[in-house]
Amino acid sequence: MINSLFYTLRTLCFYVGYVTVTIAISSLLILSSPILSEVAIYRASKLWCKFVLFWLRICCGVKYEIFGLENLPESPCVIIANHQSSWETIFFYQLVFPVSPIIKKELLRIPFWGWALSLVKPIAIDRSKPREAARSLLVQGLSRLKSGCFIILFPEGSRYPLGKLGKFSRSGANLAIAAKVPIIPISHNAGLCWPSRSFIKSPGLIQIYIGSPIDSAGRKDDELMAQLREWIVAQSLERS
Repeated sequence: MINSLFYTLRTLCFYVGYVTVTIAISSLLILSSPILSEVAIYRASKLWCKFVLFWLRICCGVKYEIFGLENLPESPCVIIANHQSSWETIFFYQLVFPVSPIIKKELLRIPFWGWALSLVKPIAIDRSKPREAARSLLVQGLSRLKSGCFIILFPEGSRYPLGKLGKFSRSGANLAIAAKVPIIPISHNAGLCWPSRSFIKSPGLIQIYIGSPIDSAGRKDDELMAQLREWIVAQSLERS
């Protein structure tokens, strides 16, 4: 009971700082966007992500460690990861630079944060129209990769609890094959500290495993995604 109350107070403290700084940085970006370069906007977004991770560690005791950082290439590629919480979306968007987020288009309507997010040229898709969304992801994804941006996808589509993995869509494989770029698989256990659809953030150590690049040349999308899912499952089992 005491621990639960303590964790709730720590989480409240985190959200107060999180919301305050998000509104401040978002407002500053929106007002300054006419005079800021694209690179400056990306760097400001990365700074926001770093602040959130820092503030989460200070308030809630959530730390992380990375394995396989040397596997990240310098040139743009497609990154595929499991999806357990909002933590990994924040972490990944400061891990590589620059990165083009793939988001639900309704997120762009969120005051301040959503408006600022539109400045980093996200790939906004309509989940209610799967075929149109897949086509948009492919076309816009190819354009972003050619312009020098990394693409990060969560093929499950939705967040799943710690220890569970949803069905993988083939969109990421299709994009990598069409763009002729490698895929970097990433496995993590962010749901340990930031559970899906839970308010309380629990202290702990999040582990992120970055796999070796997987060549997409000459591969079939279903075979490629099956290999990626198998790798992520294997990493999860090793940590359990």
